[in-house]
Amino acid sequence: MEDLIAKQECASAFDAHHPPANEIIEKCVHCGFCLPVCPTYVLWGQEMDSPRGRIYLMKLASEGAAEMNSNWVSHFDSCLGCMACMPACPSGVDYGKLIEATRAQIERNTDRSRGEKLHRRLMFETFTRPDRLRLMRWPLLAYQKSGLQAVVRGSGLLKLLPKKVQAMEALLPRLGPRETVAEVTPAVGTKRRRVGLLLGCVQREFFSQVNAATARVLAAEGCEVVAPQAQSCCGALLVHAGEEAAAVELAKRTIDAFESANVETIVTNAAGCGSNVKEYGHLLRDESEYAERARAFAAKCKDVSEVLLELEPRAKRNALKVRVAFHDSCHLQHAQGVRSQPRALLASIPRLELAEIPEAAICCGSAGIFNLVQPDAANALGDRKAELIAPLKADVVATGNPGCVLQMQSALARHGQKIPVVHTIQLVDASIRGEPIESLRR
Repeated sequence: MEDLIAKQECASAFDAHHPPANEIIEKCVHCGFCLPVCPTYVLWGQEMDSPRGRIYLMKLASEGAAEMNSNWVSHFDSCLGCMACMPACPSGVDYGKLIEATRAQIERNTDRSRGEKLHRRLMFETFTRPDRLRLMRWPLLAYQKSGLQAVVRGSGLLKLLPKKVQAMEALLPRLGPRETVAEVTPAVGTKRRRVGLLLGCVQREFFSQVNAATARVLAAEGCEVVAPQAQSCCGALLVHAGEEAAAVELAKRTIDAFESANVETIVTNAAGCGSNVKEYGHLLRDESEYAERARAFAAKCKDVSEVLLELEPRAKRNALKVRVAFHDSCHLQHAQGVRSQPRALLASIPRLELAEIPEAAICCGSAGIFNLVQPDAANALGDRKAELIAPLKADVVATGNPGCVLQMQSALARHGQKIPVVHTIQLVDASIRGEPIESLRR
């Protein structure tokens, strides 16, 4: 029997380090409930580009009946990792753990083209480094403020560049003044809670106004906000792309940065980061020095909308006469199960009218680095979302993730819709401060 088991293990296409768990794979009964919510299945109608199809491919590779060749890998590269299949699954298949384990196997055991390796390394070495993103601000500001961006886009020069370069340019954030969050922001009035704030990477440098608004709102509601300046990238982008070892190291550094802050709750305002830090216990399960600390850290992590809904509102909400189309970020609604809280926050603002976007479960196409490595599919999903937003006649689109903001700004612009896309917390902040909605247009 032992010889048979050893033979089966040798036959697997996966290595022995955290392969996709067979007990999770076997939970899939191939019922098809995941199909209508899977973005790639919705686009292409191909079985192997659906969750149950990909699980079948995992099973074949696990049994040694399939190789991790380029065709096999392509079906996993096309997965957005949006987790929409998980709440739709009646069998409780944890697809998130399967896809992340599979992607880690792919990055360790297959070879990508030189160009693909370079493209991915550029993203990982830039987007996970706030210091490098900060250096990029000045050339990007010059590109935008000088009018050069408008000239380049209007001339058609971009069409001469590779699609992935075009995608990066189309997704450039609209930069404004950089706002900073103090190491400690005191609570307004009687302190009710001491919370930590995860600043993020892209959020910290390109959406600093979101972090500033988050700190202000939390403080207005009686929270002392601690934002350790030594905190690094949380590793979300790396985890979702299969770069497990690098993600583990960043997770350790994040835990180290917050442990001395002595906070009751760690607040996140970027859905992808939030879903990642809530899974630190799983990511660091093999790290003897960190495993228990990671579980304790993860238990403290909450999205800002969750925290605010736990507190009886203290700060007065001033009226905002605005129609808001709310977009559920996938890693907020599917991975974290947070749907009602952002809506409740918006509903607490007088005169604000909330509009629901149809097909709320379908991803906008952002999905970490997906819109940079799979631009055609991402654009198709972004266009689909923009077409659904247009009939709503919204004044603004609100969401809970910086990637979604960039993706929908780009998609709406392609469709000639000049609708600003903002983080939900910015609307709450504007209401508390009595700022007009025009203050969010820049």
